[in-house]
This record gives sequence, structure tokens and C-alpha cells, in this order.
Amino acid sequence: MLAAATCPPCSTGTWNAPGKGGAQADIVLTAPQDGVPLLFIEVDNCHETAEELADKLEKYARFFKRKVKDTDGKERPMWRTRWTVPGGRYGDAPHPPVLLVFNRIGERNPNRTVPRLMELTRHLWQGERQRGGHHIYDRRIPIIAVGLNQLREHGPAGPVFARFGRSGPQTLLEAIGNPRFEAAQAREAEEAKARAAAYQAEVRRAAREHDAKQAAEREARRPACTGCGAKFTDARWEAVQPKDWGAAKDSHPQLCDTCKRAAVAAAQERQEPVRGEAAPDDFWPAPERPVCTECGAAFTDERWKATKRVGWTASPAKNPSLCGDCDQRFEDLDRAWGVGPRQEERDQEQDQAVPEQKTTGWLSRLRR
Repeated sequence: MLAAATCPPCSTGTWNAPGKGGAQADIVLTAPQDGVPLLFIEVDNCHETAEELADKLEKYARFFKRKVKDTDGKERPMWRTRWTVPGGRYGDAPHPPVLLVFNRIGERNPNRTVPRLMELTRHLWQGERQRGGHHIYDRRIPIIAVGLNQLREHGPAGPVFARFGRSGPQTLLEAIGNPRFEAAQAREAEEAKARAAAYQAEVRRAAREHDAKQAAEREARRPACTGCGAKFTDARWEAVQPKDWGAAKDSHPQLCDTCKRAAVAAAQERQEPVRGEAAPDDFWPAPERPVCTECGAAFTDERWKATKRVGWTASPAKNPSLCGDCDQRFEDLDRAWGVGPRQEERDQEQDQAVPEQKTTGWLSRLRR
């Protein structure tokens, strides 16, 4: 879109009534769809001196700095109340560019006018050099020069535009923009992305090392079975942990699952109460199977059960220290000599009343 010169920059006055001393652009170009949001064009027929052109650029500078209240009551640069232009990047908000088009009609040579004009207006266009090699043009005017003959020959897209402060011709979009700054920003973005990726990788590595250390410390604390030496599984380890008050405790906390099953099965086979669990008819379970004091044979399960003590009372068996066979032989000897259960009870009562006399012989040894 081309706007005619009826919209001049106004350093004084208003849009409808501009004051004296304002600069009037020959053409105002707005083509945001082509990458040119706003461009002021000055056409010089080579009649004006460098000083006269510099004075005109000073008027542009005053206009760009001028601020007025917008329709919303907020103060903004005056040129932004008429043209919509994207805001500048952080730290780099230049003024709209001014394009000088030289038409070789007059007697003045642009090749001598332009260098002189650059020196006179350096404070208007010179940017601040950054460490990355690019410049920041905050509140500076991008001033570009081009010859009309070159423009006709190469067209508006050709590399024929010379921006003040830069070496070599550029395309129009490069001249009014800041490609080195954009490249520097892209590099910084990539470097920041790489740093973030490296940091995340370091965090993940540290987390893996921490997890591995904790896992190693936990494995070092893992109990081992006292029966087979195998390490406890996680489930078995959890099962033998101390429980709350009143909760049932594990019967074999030092054994793995396999050894515990074997121990429980062996205890059940011997009808032996599981360690740590009292039998219904016993207060303290016998630690191991009894052996006959006469013949040395181990008690059978039936004899063991018959001779077990109940609570704090004595064993109900007559001879709890003898196995079933020896106990039966003693019973047979008693009957052979005519000693029955009632007679034996009377003998016991008499023995308590009369002091026992020492006797010798094999029978007395058997009865004892």
C-alpha cells in the first residue's frame, strides 16, 4: 500500500494542521505482507546539498521522538497513532527507516553527497556494537540510499540498497532490518537450548546415581536366610518387618519363604507347635522330642502327646520319662508281682507314713 505525501511527518502542530518546520515525505510505503511495515521515501534530484538533506533528516528525528496522547488516553509516539508497526525486539526499538532515492538530474554527484551526509547524520543512525559482532539500533533511524538507475536495473528486490554504517549493498529487507542481530539471537537461543538440555541431562545423571546409591545401600541391608543363605525377596523382607502393637508376628523371621515352609511342614509332621505360637493345651511348648530314660529310644508322637505337661500341672502319665514300650513292661512287672493300681496307691500312702528302707536287688532297680 502506498500513501501519498499528504501525510507528512509533523514535528509541530497536528496531523490536520501541521506546524512550520516539519519534514514532508515524498512517499510513505506500508507493505507488511512483504516485510515492510513502514518506510518513508525521500526522492532527491541531486539539487540539494548534504547539509540540506541532513537538516531534513533532523526533522524526521524530531518527529519520531514526538509523543502525543492516543485515543485510549495513553501517551505514544505520534507516528504510531497513525501507522500500526510491530514493536521492536528487547533492547532494539529503532525508528522507522528513511529511504533516500537519488535521481541523477541535478549537478550534484551522489557519490560525494552520500559520504558527507553520513558524517553529518552519524548520531542519528549509528548503532551500538555488541560482543557478537552485531549492532543495536535502539531509537536510531535506519537511513538507506539507492540510485534510481540501479533500482530500475535490478528491481526493488535486488541487492542495491546501501544502509548508512554498513559495508556493501543489500536487499531492501536486509537494509531496513537487522539480520546480524537476528542471527545472534538465533545462536543464543540454540546455545540456551543446548545448555538447558545439558542441565537436564546432568540432573537425570545425578538422579540415576542417587537412585543407584540408595539401591546399593538397601541391598546391603537386605537380610539373608539363616537356613540357606539366600537373600530375602522384597515381599519376604516386608513380611518380617516389625508390626504394630498387637499384630501377629512372623513365626520364622530369620528364614526365607522356602525354608519357612519347610520348617512349618516339619513342625506339623512332628505335631510340634510352631515356635512362637502356644498350643491350645500347652503353656510352654517342648523344645525337642523327648527320649526314653530307660532304653534311649525317641518318643512316638502318641507317647509324646500322652506325657506332655498341661500348663503348670504335672504330666498325667504314670511314668512320663519312659517310652511306651518301657512303660508297658513296668506295668506287666507290677501285675506279675500282684501289685495293682489301688494297691500301689496304698503302698504310696504307706511309704509316705513309714520311712523308706533301703533295699537291694534287681527288682528294686526296675521299679525305680
